[in-house]
Amino acid sequence: MRWQTDPLLVVDHLSMRFGGLVAVNDLSFTVGRGDITALIGPNGAGKTTVFNCITGFYKPTSGRIALAHGGAATAEAVDTLTGSDRRHTHGEKPELFLLERMSDHEIAATARVARTFQNIRLFPGMTVLENLIVAQHKTLMRASKLSMAGLLGLAGYRAAEKKALDLARAWLDVVELTDRADMPAGELPYGAQRRLEIARAMCTNPVLLCLDEPAAGLNNRESAELTRLLRGIRAQTGVSILLIEHDMSVVMDISDHVVVIEYGTKIADDTADAVKNDPKVIAAYLGVEDEEEAEAVAATTEEIKP
Repeated sequence: MRWQTDPLLVVDHLSMRFGGLVAVNDLSFTVGRGDITALIGPNGAGKTTVFNCITGFYKPTSGRIALAHGGAATAEAVDTLTGSDRRHTHGEKPELFLLERMSDHEIAATARVARTFQNIRLFPGMTVLENLIVAQHKTLMRASKLSMAGLLGLAGYRAAEKKALDLARAWLDVVELTDRADMPAGELPYGAQRRLEIARAMCTNPVLLCLDEPAAGLNNRESAELTRLLRGIRAQTGVSILLIEHDMSVVMDISDHVVVIEYGTKIADDTADAVKNDPKVIAAYLGVEDEEEAEAVAATTEEIKP
């Protein structure tokens, strides 16, 4: 249970309010280093709001979001950083980041958190290969020295360009799109566009990959392929994956750890096997009446008494 012993991401007492609406209510959970963690719940539970807070699209009303590249994001380390009013540790390669203090582009580029969206956001007029090159624009711009080295064709820029192309082609192989590298991304079948979006995120070399409903719109065969792909990416790179997903067959098949929220509040946090049998989770998904939920919880509690 790496989410308990070696957390990469610690979400601590996170709240997000929009006027009088409480979208996320005092939410705490962790993502284990190298784990696949699912954040699930009924429609409107606040899952995408949590993602938007983690990736910097929203600034949370309160709470901490700590990510540790090196050692675990312990409370002691986070408290030390918080007391200094810094966004991350000092040094050439910072190891601890407070994401709630960072902008979205800093979270992506410096903290190395990548995400995909429920609605695919590729560049449809660019080729499949170009979409993966664009993901590496920061590295290429640095190598081009704000375009001058690129215009002059200097050796340093040519080397960086080759490295970017090699990385893009490697990820095309992983998602089985090499034969479509020169096709406009918008002409790909829907399932292939999903895979391309994941490959584009991986071209940024993330330590945390956030996937917002990656199986949405996929048929059973495509969902099974997605599951194999994500397992392979985790095995190949060691990246930690946090996903929102409504396809419970995908969630239960792939997840090391499942966090369930309802109306912005956590109602379960455990392994997939434990969560799928939790009466509160069953009630949240099936719409069981409150009285029946209380009876189910009481019955379960009675069963586990010594």
